[in-house]
Amino acid sequence: QVQLVESGGGLVQAGDSLRLSCAASGRTFSSYAVGWFRQAPGKEREIVAAITRSSGISYYEDSVKGRFTISRDNAKNTVSLQMNILKPEDTAVYYCAAHPTLSSVDLYFTSASYEYWGQGTQVTVSS
Repeated sequence: QVQLVESGGGLVQAGDSLRLSCAASGRTFSSYAVGWFRQAPGKEREIVAAITRSSGISYYEDSVKGRFTISRDNAKNTVSLQMNILKPEDTAVYYCAAHPTLSSVDLYFTSASYEYWGQGTQVTVSS
C-alpha cells in the first residue's frame, strides 16, 4: 500500500505558474504508475497527466499539452506537475493517484484504473 500527499496548490493569476508535488510513503514509489487528475465544481474528475513507473514515459490531456510537465524523482518518492501559463479553466482540485501497473495507454487516462489517491490540493486561477 502507498499513501499519497499532494502539495503546492494555491491562488494565482492567469499566465502564472505553479508546481504541484505528490509525495509517497509506504511502498517503493518507483513501482507505481502515477497520474494527476483534476475536478472542477460540477464537473467529472479528468486526467491531466500521467507517467509510467519505470521508463518515465508521460501522457497529457490535450488542453494541457505544452503547458504542463509531469516528472518523477524515484529517489525522493515524488512526482511533480509543473504547470505553466495557467488559465482560469485550470481551476480545480488536483489529485495524485497511483497504481502498481497499467498495461495500456488507455488505462492511464481512466480514474478507475488507479487504486491509491491523495486528498487533493486546490488550484485557483484568476483572470
